Amino acid sequence: MKLIAEKRSKNDLYDVLRFVRNNGSCTDTLMPRQGILPHDLLHYVVESALPLRHGFLSLVARGADVEQVMASAHAPANDTAELEAVQTEAIVAGLQAQLWQGDFDEEAFLDGAAQACHARDKQPFDFSQFDVRSCLYERALALHRQWSTAPYFSTLSLEFSPRAA
Repeated sequence: MKLIAEKRSKNDLYDVLRFVRNNGSCTDTLMPRQGILPHDLLHYVVESALPLRHGFLSLVARGADVEQVMASAHAPANDTAELEAVQTEAIVAGLQAQLWQGDFDEEAFLDGAAQACHARDKQPFDFSQFDVRSCLYERALALHRQWSTAPYFSTLSLEFSPRAA
């Protein structure tokens, strides 16, 4: 699936992320500007680096409705959400917090991601096989630099391949 992030004008509060699935169908969502890499682009970092098959981007790539996936994965009371969807959201939120902080605190990141999963009665993701700083934080910083230096009225295209379900 191709992700096309469109940076709108300097005065816009939102940019757009367009999803072009391999079957040619398209959908999009608004990305609020927040001073760091947008949440939905953090999904790209997380879901391309970790072996998650049921995260936001993977579900959209397989044809799920963007708004439905967002509502399901972000609703704390939804205890039927897929384990990996919850884990993915927890990891993205934790990574987002680290970007806001401006430095990577691995212990705080792991604890935050675990607590977010526990709050939804789900097992946290097992990071034991990963160098979290390099596979997530440094990649997020690199994409943030790329996105923040992109001029207004431009696009950034990324290729995302969902893992086999």
